[in-house]
Amino acid sequence: MKKLAFIGAGNMGSAILGGVIKAGVVSPENVTVADLYQPSLDRVKSEFGVNVTSDSSLAVKDADIVILAVKPNIINGVMKDIRDSIDGQKLIVSIAAATTIESIENVIGDDKKVVRVMPNTPALVGEGMSALSPNKNVTNDEMDFVVELFESFGKAEIVGEYLMDAVVGVSGSSPAYVFMFIEAMADAAVQTGMPRAQAYKFAAQSVYGAAKMVLETGKHPGELKDMVCSPGGTTIVAVETLEEHGLRNAVIKGQIACVDKSIAMAKK
Repeated sequence: MKKLAFIGAGNMGSAILGGVIKAGVVSPENVTVADLYQPSLDRVKSEFGVNVTSDSSLAVKDADIVILAVKPNIINGVMKDIRDSIDGQKLIVSIAAATTIESIENVIGDDKKVVRVMPNTPALVGEGMSALSPNKNVTNDEMDFVVELFESFGKAEIVGEYLMDAVVGVSGSSPAYVFMFIEAMADAAVQTGMPRAQAYKFAAQSVYGAAKMVLETGKHPGELKDMVCSPGGTTIVAVETLEEHGLRNAVIKGQIACVDKSIAMAKK
């Protein structure tokens, strides 16, 4: 069984860790988590039964796969700390936003195996969406295993790295847009008499169910929308009003702004 090292024990790192262990992709004794924050190490050790250390190089030394679950503002420093422990056989998986494969290779060498991944926060509840891009050194078998890792807590697809900024807009950041939509739906329900807690439940379940219909039926979202819109009914009036106030245009412009920001961050 592969040995994994996690550098970083924050929310996303813990979500990935929990998913792969729960799915049995790796066993806890074959996982080492490194973090400088001792309470985070204590938490993952207690929750998942993994090995922990504050020494990143020690965690990387015996690992087959190293998952860099750190923020983009510190990833270069982390990579410099561990690069002497990285050989051409180890697979480096980075989930740092706006951190290109080239920028990683510039620190650890372009002869190393690198996979860039963009997951999203629904991974915390086992419903993540992850995009994966390998460099030229990663084999097909290695990619199959990385896909298996990330499908243990949601869905995962291999994409060209040129699409990563689009991925940030459509899945990486989009949970925030959906949370805003749910909050707005709940606000309207409260305004029309529903208790707040109940309003959030009705709104969230409706969004969850609608998304599941898109995924499981394979039907175009427009077709599914039309199925709800009875002639002269309540739904078509709501749709007309949302169109009048620019719902779709607002979402498109917001998402494109997100993508533009991602591109700008990667250039720094």
